[in-house]
Amino acid sequence: MTVALLTSAHLPEVAALEALCFHAPWSEQSLRMLCGEQGFGLVCLTEDGSVAAYVGVLTVLDEGQITNVATHPDFRRRGCANAVLAALLDACRKRSIRSLSLEVRESNAPAIALYEKHGFQTAGKRPGFYSHPREAALVMVAEI
Repeated sequence: MTVALLTSAHLPEVAALEALCFHAPWSEQSLRMLCGEQGFGLVCLTEDGSVAAYVGVLTVLDEGQITNVATHPDFRRRGCANAVLAALLDACRKRSIRSLSLEVRESNAPAIALYEKHGFQTAGKRPGFYSHPREAALVMVAEI
């Protein structure tokens, strides 16, 4: 597996991954923000160049908001999300981004554990943030 910068060529595959993983997926057009001045993304690519996982972040000055982290079901539990998240933190440091935040389903223990492994701490809770099923989001923040 290789981690690379998300480009517009990856967008159709990332949009399909979003649709596979999330009830309210980002559209290809919305994902385009991750290929411009507003933010960036990283992809974990398989040996054949397919997208196994991705992460996106929107940035303002020295702050970033992680939009989503998604891994194709066929590649879960293989370190793909860990790889893109570690690479994202490194890329943020190089871009002088000092803090990152994200929302995660309160019941998503594997994701919470991954974020905590990378220095994120729970900073708050957003009741009813998610639908299908309706659930609170934990707001997690990391100073990097």
